[in-house]
Amino acid sequence: MPQLSHLFSPIEIGSMTVKNRLLMPSMSINFGVDDNCYVTDQLTEYFLERARGGVGMMMVGGGGVHPGGQEQPDLPLLYDDKCIPALKQMVDKVKGYGTRFGVQLMHGGRQCYLPQKVAPSAIPAPAVVKGEVRALEVPEIKEIAGCFGDATRRCKDAGFDFVEIHAAHGYLINQFMSPNANVRTDEYGGSFENRTRFFFEVMADIREKTGPDFPVGIRINGNDFMENGWTLEDTVRLVPFIEKAGAAYIHVSAGVYGSTELTIPSMYSPHGCFVHLAKAVKAVATVPVIAVGRIKDPQFADEILARGDADMVAMGRALLADPHMPAKALAGNFSAIRPCVGCCLGCIHAVLAGEPGSCVVNPDVGREAQVRDEGKTLNPQKILVVGAGPSGMAAARLFALRGHGVKVVEKGPDTGGLMALASKAPGRGEINDILNFFRNELVRLGIEIEHDTMLDEAVLDEFKPDKVILATGSMPDMPVIKGLFQTHMALVTNVDILSGEEPPGKKVIVLGGGMTGLVTADFLGQQGCEVHVLNRKNRFAEEMSANDRYYLRESIKEKNITLYKKVSIKGFTRDGVSFKTRGESLSLEGCDMVVISEKQVSVREIKTLEDKTDATFHVIGDAKLPRHLMFCISEAEEIARSI
Repeated sequence: MPQLSHLFSPIEIGSMTVKNRLLMPSMSINFGVDDNCYVTDQLTEYFLERARGGVGMMMVGGGGVHPGGQEQPDLPLLYDDKCIPALKQMVDKVKGYGTRFGVQLMHGGRQCYLPQKVAPSAIPAPAVVKGEVRALEVPEIKEIAGCFGDATRRCKDAGFDFVEIHAAHGYLINQFMSPNANVRTDEYGGSFENRTRFFFEVMADIREKTGPDFPVGIRINGNDFMENGWTLEDTVRLVPFIEKAGAAYIHVSAGVYGSTELTIPSMYSPHGCFVHLAKAVKAVATVPVIAVGRIKDPQFADEILARGDADMVAMGRALLADPHMPAKALAGNFSAIRPCVGCCLGCIHAVLAGEPGSCVVNPDVGREAQVRDEGKTLNPQKILVVGAGPSGMAAARLFALRGHGVKVVEKGPDTGGLMALASKAPGRGEINDILNFFRNELVRLGIEIEHDTMLDEAVLDEFKPDKVILATGSMPDMPVIKGLFQTHMALVTNVDILSGEEPPGKKVIVLGGGMTGLVTADFLGQQGCEVHVLNRKNRFAEEMSANDRYYLRESIKEKNITLYKKVSIKGFTRDGVSFKTRGESLSLEGCDMVVISEKQVSVREIKTLEDKTDATFHVIGDAKLPRHLMFCISEAEEIARSI
């Protein structure tokens, strides 16, 4: 039996045959459009790379059907026939790879970035998007329904294989459906039939303008995860009516802005977190059902299909991380798949901030054309990489792929650096997935790692490198605070705690409220410690994505952890600390440990060895400046491309 026989079997979706059961869902990537929001070569190349990678179906994300419904400023518009030529050019290039190509149609309603927002009722979005909302008049509702039909006709004229109607995630159609967003008293509010009326008017208009055979899928929430919101029972009840309206498939997702379960969950959520919703829908549906929600492992995806929980699986962020994941999985080459780590930073966090989408583990997102035909270097050199953390391993890998001779020296016995320690914290084990990817790649490429080795003149003389890449990382910085070095409490760092070199205390002060401080506090809390986090900044873990931070904060709430922000420390005492926060003077006593987790400082002292060799030194990653993993990997790959 071939690898992943369920995932890589064909399926009929309406009038089209799809070569496998893997969908790259719509993702609002926020790049690849011009000043008129017509698609450009950048977006075409982004989709071309994923078509080449073997995905069965994929969609252009966030196609705006109406000027008042654009979710983000840099997403494709579909409300003007002038958009068709550029769309057709994109479709013509993509279709040669056998991937079914579609567009998701949406109106953001109260969740638009626009200053003038409309919705079923004048109720603002519960989170993320701010600003007043105006309730739609009935003629406007009719007009917008017609815009969905017009947009579908344009997509069909451009040559797309299908469209998907976005009726989930708190956007306009979902707002009509959900009682907490729709308090209308006319024919569009109140009863179940009235709240779903707009959706069926959309479907009817599409069918009138494109005929019965053009495949139209539906993305719908299995659960809003909001009080008085749309529920799984509502979805199951609606299924036969969706099918009667002519839906080719039902794509079951969940969540809205501000929901208790986020639409794009982070690494803290279990894989397949929304699959149970699709399973419930499949039990009553006769058209194909698509499952989504933290599905990043193709073997797990195959299991979902084998169990009969769904007919297809959607893997979005997994295909940002590795566009060629399907081809690698089909070949059984699982260790070569570059994995999503569920940090939500480059994908959703950047887009919601109005920035181009990207990926922490794949710096090539959005610049596929520039790197696609990258070949071997014409000037192979001897490269010595110092440090086997994520930056060092990422640099070593790409140097080797480009044809350079590479050696890695690592002062410790293990690879992964501080990232490997961070993966030991509750809910953050997935960080190790990207480290394992680089470890496997270095083995595959035959790159030697010399452990327990400090860079010195002897190493330089033996290897005689042309270039030395310093990826030596960072370490916690010890602050100067009154009484800190006189206290009788154990004084340790987050590295000491996460590595297990120091046993945790019973009542612990964590100095630092950034990502590292909160992760360390969560780790200590899991050990049963009483933890008090002193954050001298205004906000906690600002460097994390909002989605990832949300789940971390929820994890912290379950433990004996107290958070203080805007802290001004008066001084440490024999067994505690006195401080002010928000104008209130407080003190902690009876503590037995202080964990320093406030700031990192670069480790690059060995750069002084540059004077002892003819090799040129380059500093990357945390050794250059302590930052997030996104910058470490992108900087590592850039240096490998520049030499």
